[in-house]
Amino acid sequence: CQNCPDVVQALNLAAVLNPRIQHVAIDGALFQEEVEQREIMSVPTVYLNGAVFDQGRMTLEQIVAKLDTNASKRDAEKIGAKEAFDVLVVGGGPAGAAAAIYAARKGIRTGIAAERFGGQVLDTMAIENFISVKETEGPKLAAALEQHVREYEVDIMDLQRASALVPAGEDGLVQVQLENGAVLKSRSVILSTGARWRQMNVPGEDQYRNKGVAYCPHCDGPLFKGKRVAVIGGGNSGVEAAIDLAGIVSHVTLLEFDSSLRADEVLQKKLRSLANVTVLTSAQTTEVLGDGSRVTGLVYKDRVGGDSHRVELEGIFVQIGLLPNTEWLKDTVALSPRGEIVIDDRGQTNLPGVFAAGDCTTVPYKQIIIAMGAGSTAALSAFDHLIRSSVPKSSGAVAEAA
Repeated sequence: CQNCPDVVQALNLAAVLNPRIQHVAIDGALFQEEVEQREIMSVPTVYLNGAVFDQGRMTLEQIVAKLDTNASKRDAEKIGAKEAFDVLVVGGGPAGAAAAIYAARKGIRTGIAAERFGGQVLDTMAIENFISVKETEGPKLAAALEQHVREYEVDIMDLQRASALVPAGEDGLVQVQLENGAVLKSRSVILSTGARWRQMNVPGEDQYRNKGVAYCPHCDGPLFKGKRVAVIGGGNSGVEAAIDLAGIVSHVTLLEFDSSLRADEVLQKKLRSLANVTVLTSAQTTEVLGDGSRVTGLVYKDRVGGDSHRVELEGIFVQIGLLPNTEWLKDTVALSPRGEIVIDDRGQTNLPGVFAAGDCTTVPYKQIIIAMGAGSTAALSAFDHLIRSSVPKSSGAVAEAA
């Protein structure tokens, strides 16, 4: 996992450049007493002058932006003054990067607004099914994506989260409102906001997030060395997490809502070979238990018999799929019952000039390579839309003479 190393290196760089900054890095896996004393249950955790500053993956730009209280306002003023784009891409994952490259190669004014370049790829440990690349790591691929986009004249706007979409009016421009108050305008828009880990939405989950409830086994697994944990989800992600954690913790309980695991058979075979793993199917997690400061267990319901059971443990890793980042699009773009943006085979949404690609859409398989292809498709479709919408309408007399 590159989350901790990237944050450490960002803070190291800040300390090197600014003599007023001192940085101490603590390896949680080696200094267990420090972890217990500070009650850290999710890494990376950053302290500023003794108080918790933030948790999770952060770039140097994100750290500086959080320290600089006026950064958001200045960004809004700068972004709001930009001229209208021909193609505006919202989201910087594989789909967004591919869309930006394909649009820019057409020689049209292209912009990309992204909360973090790379998206979910940044949180992916190993990638072994990206055709022609035998093996790579998520952060490495994300860096390559950004570098490739920067080879073209693409206006990249980092650390920007979209909050609303306004369909094109009489001026033919679609508007994208950002959380900092800025408004971007474009003749066409490609939505590629990706997805995030789905939550259980049960009592106790929010209360004990980062206090025993975790979503990244690679990041937080070492903090539970020798302890009892649960993995929620029997798909590939859940089973892989259980296999990885079994080598660190004392015992893993895997709970799957369905009557059988959905992971690939090769993964299930490996899971069944592990002596310290218990698999529970038809198990619906109903509550996360804790003592006020950390997780102590969970309650699940047997979907066959209807009985409730309690499992004593110290950590819960949630691996139950993805949730599209589309809440901000409700009542503007047509969404599926799962919240995915409904698109056709050209990436077109129900709004003229608005296209979408990647994990936030109804595309059936959420894979990096598929997202890239969808982003390219959306960009080509947006270009075709611009060509057709820019053709002047013939007058009646000329049309009749023709």
